[in-house]
Amino acid sequence: MDFHRIKRMPPYVFAEVDALKLESRRKGEDIIDLGMGNPDKPTPPHIVEKLIEATNNPKNHRYSSSRGIFKLRSAMADKYKREYNVDLDPDEEVIVTIGAKEGLSHFVLAVVEPGSSVFVPNPTYPIHTYSVIIAGGDIRSIPLTPDRDFFADLMTAMKLIWPKPVMMIISFPHNPTTTVVDKSFFENVVSFAKENNIIVIHDFAYADIVFDGYRAPSFLEAKGAKDVGIEFFSMSKSYNMPGWRVGFAVGNKKLIAALTRMKSYLDYGVFQPIQIASIIALNEDQKCVNDIQVNYKKRRDALIDGLARAGWEVPSPKATMFVWAKIPDKYREMGSLEFSKFLLKEAKVAVAPGVGFGEQGDGYVRFALVENTQRINQATKGIKKIL
Repeated sequence: MDFHRIKRMPPYVFAEVDALKLESRRKGEDIIDLGMGNPDKPTPPHIVEKLIEATNNPKNHRYSSSRGIFKLRSAMADKYKREYNVDLDPDEEVIVTIGAKEGLSHFVLAVVEPGSSVFVPNPTYPIHTYSVIIAGGDIRSIPLTPDRDFFADLMTAMKLIWPKPVMMIISFPHNPTTTVVDKSFFENVVSFAKENNIIVIHDFAYADIVFDGYRAPSFLEAKGAKDVGIEFFSMSKSYNMPGWRVGFAVGNKKLIAALTRMKSYLDYGVFQPIQIASIIALNEDQKCVNDIQVNYKKRRDALIDGLARAGWEVPSPKATMFVWAKIPDKYREMGSLEFSKFLLKEAKVAVAPGVGFGEQGDGYVRFALVENTQRINQATKGIKKIL
């Protein structure tokens, strides 16, 4: 039996490494898993306490609103005003999503017609590509690599492609490459979008995971951004709430309305006690966000220093919970999948092969900073032995 949409989705590259990891663990081997970007620290206690309190109220057990309760949408608008000086109308310019991944994929499904073209960086987070595939659209990849000029490639692609793309999906700070941008980058994106009548989606999942004095700008800080696009924010990384599945789409009213209508047919929103706890997370003391930043910075430094001791020089990222490492010259011909298997078998360290994020990522592997510094040091010692 064939399924049209499933046939358009290739086998999940990460599954090969996951299967090997499971096999090793069944043999009793201690595998240090730096593969999946799954935060390992608990959600801050004051957020959990509010969840428990709200769950004990039977009124919160009923269906919620698919676009999220008003106080939570207001809390997100307040965050944008406080941190980015961006004004948002909680009624028309903010919607709560079941994590950024759900919101982004359903927005693409709402607005991309079969056969439409969409610009997506390569490499990139898989849902940015496969949300378009699921919607029946076609991907136009723009290389996002250190040796290329992203905007020059974008301009060239625009001249060569017909029919013209209807949308661009970007994400900075970027997963997996950890690339960061400044406000002027987004101003150029807005100008490009207006000139070419393109919708912009900006995935802002790593807004708060920043280091060394770097501040990640919101796409909506760029003048005219709300005319052309929307931004997705997630509670997962900023507040250690990955399993809670709370995100937001903010920005252009018509685009928010399209997602609101799509979601009204698909779901009844996030469990209301989770929404109430998320209000506390956004409105109360933000020290927990800073603590999360500090934790990731310590882990980043431990990994970068440990890899350097192993003879593997890797740039230190200014943001995200990842390290994007170019495969050492000696092993480059293996490609990222085989090199990932090699690290797993010989060093007992699991990483994500770069090819899983697009063919432009095949010369790299991605480390996720999801183990404590002691385990990271253990991982780099294992890597040093085999390199």
